[in-house]
Amino acid sequence: MSATPQKNRASRRVLAAAAGLATMGALVAAMPAGAHDRGHGHGHGHGHKPRTVDVQLLSFNDLHGNLEPPAGSAGEVSERQPDGTVKPIPAGGVEHLATSLRTARKGSPYSVTAAAGDMVGASPLLSGLFHDEPTIEALNKLKLDVSAVGNHEFDEGAAELTRLQKGGCHPVEGCYEKGKKFKGADFPYLTANVTKEKTGKSLLKPYTIWKKNGVKIGFIGVTLEGTPDIVTAEGVKGLKFHDEVKTINKYAKELDRKGVKSIVALIHEGGAPASTSYNYNCDSPGAGDGISGPIVDIAKGITPKVDALVTGHTHQAYVCTVPDPAGNPRMVTSASSFGKLYTDTTLTYDLRTKDIVRTSVKSANHVVTRDPEGGAKDMRDLITRWNKLAAPIANAPQGWISADINGRGSTAPEKPLGNVIADAQLEGLAPADKGGADVAFMNPGGIRGDLVYKASGSEGDGVVTYGEAFTVQPFTNMMNVVDLTGAQLVTALQQQVSGPNEASPKILQVSKGLTYTLDLTKTGAARVVTDSIKLNGAAIDPAKTYRVAMNEFLAGGGDGFPALGQGKNKLVGASDLDLFNAYLAAHSSASAPLAPPATDRITVIR
Repeated sequence: MSATPQKNRASRRVLAAAAGLATMGALVAAMPAGAHDRGHGHGHGHGHKPRTVDVQLLSFNDLHGNLEPPAGSAGEVSERQPDGTVKPIPAGGVEHLATSLRTARKGSPYSVTAAAGDMVGASPLLSGLFHDEPTIEALNKLKLDVSAVGNHEFDEGAAELTRLQKGGCHPVEGCYEKGKKFKGADFPYLTANVTKEKTGKSLLKPYTIWKKNGVKIGFIGVTLEGTPDIVTAEGVKGLKFHDEVKTINKYAKELDRKGVKSIVALIHEGGAPASTSYNYNCDSPGAGDGISGPIVDIAKGITPKVDALVTGHTHQAYVCTVPDPAGNPRMVTSASSFGKLYTDTTLTYDLRTKDIVRTSVKSANHVVTRDPEGGAKDMRDLITRWNKLAAPIANAPQGWISADINGRGSTAPEKPLGNVIADAQLEGLAPADKGGADVAFMNPGGIRGDLVYKASGSEGDGVVTYGEAFTVQPFTNMMNVVDLTGAQLVTALQQQVSGPNEASPKILQVSKGLTYTLDLTKTGAARVVTDSIKLNGAAIDPAKTYRVAMNEFLAGGGDGFPALGQGKNKLVGASDLDLFNAYLAAHSSASAPLAPPATDRITVIR
């Protein structure tokens, strides 16, 4: 998702603070001769070598360093019940993901585990504080075989991604544990469509070939071509991002020439199913009818040489069949986010043709249920070890709340936590010597969690710790205050629902005093009712100059807001996290906790 950190800088600041602190979807059709019902080997009688074997493909995406079970609504999946109602189920946590995957592998002699990117980045403090080394260590223990890169793998730039792959201690902060050198990922990160500007070569490997007992499956990994639009310029410096379809087709041809006929594409781009329930059948009434978004056109353009697509980025759950260019159905899957689901796909491999029997592919999403007795002990030990290192910073109280204040878990255009964050930015940057801000904007993708009333540890209910605040705003972006005209402000609000954001609107969270009407019955820029836009009760004057506060990502025109990138007279302020924590401290106490704010700034017409 959106928003991007400069986490090397963030971690230095955080460590300095420490010193001060001391679907079920299935495709079953007529099978060719020799491919029978599901089993570990299929043949024509006793004494014959089986014609096919089943390969189990386990996959997940968008973990974002969520080693501990995500709190609040961010840690739930929706399950459609037989009576049509939808029930939220707590899910996730790497100890439970490990248990789920290890259990699923039992009885499957051919099992491969793959991921579709954003394993790290925008991570909670437990992982983010240590540049996501804990997450790479956990993925190694999970026996992940391969992953595509996502946009968040570029949050700290190509050199840091390369370090996560190859190992070595952090260039600035060094090794975190005495006598231990970070060894890097045991699995290959694939960057097929990411090349170095100077050489034209793929940053890391474009593909890998998984082999077992004569079975060969090629994996090609790509991230979304639009990564530079949702990552800071520093994060993608010296890199070029190429078309997903052309890249996958190029390498599928190369794998085919090498005799690898079974191919899976790992794509960090996704779609939106018609229902958020993980067990929704998006092939009803027809193949792929219940899914929309970029992945649909991508899937329709990828060569039939590719047998299945594992996708991500949108944090949605789906198991769909979308026709390939030859018109044949092909499985496209995604497993929500934060390790709450995993997908189990059966690929029937024909030992004679070396290809997947596409008509036999079956797939389903499964909930990573939380075992009340605890999950995998090795993962619990890993979490305990890193938590001990993080504790002096993570457990420091920042403020108090009277109830949950939802951000990531809110599906409304205006989110209660978005209002708190925007107000914190305005308050911190309104003083003349701090930038003189008149209004503040926060991008919704930068809100990575909820503030949850229930205690996450021993701090007590209602206490917001540094770790919890960091989980909400893990990027530690520096704040900018710039001059924008009223006309540019109006254009920016229109860009929420037009241009690249028309199909999937990105509604900015706005500070108190700014009000307007969003008419979703209209299309494009017309959805913003321009004569309704007011600041402190006064209509926006197109010719007037306003001082606008926002994080450096938005101030660079990120997330499809070029108008916000036109600001002048820039003043660089404190970090978004520092302002957020300062606001919590100023507006809450144990006896007078902060209540969820009203969401009455954006009037929505549907």
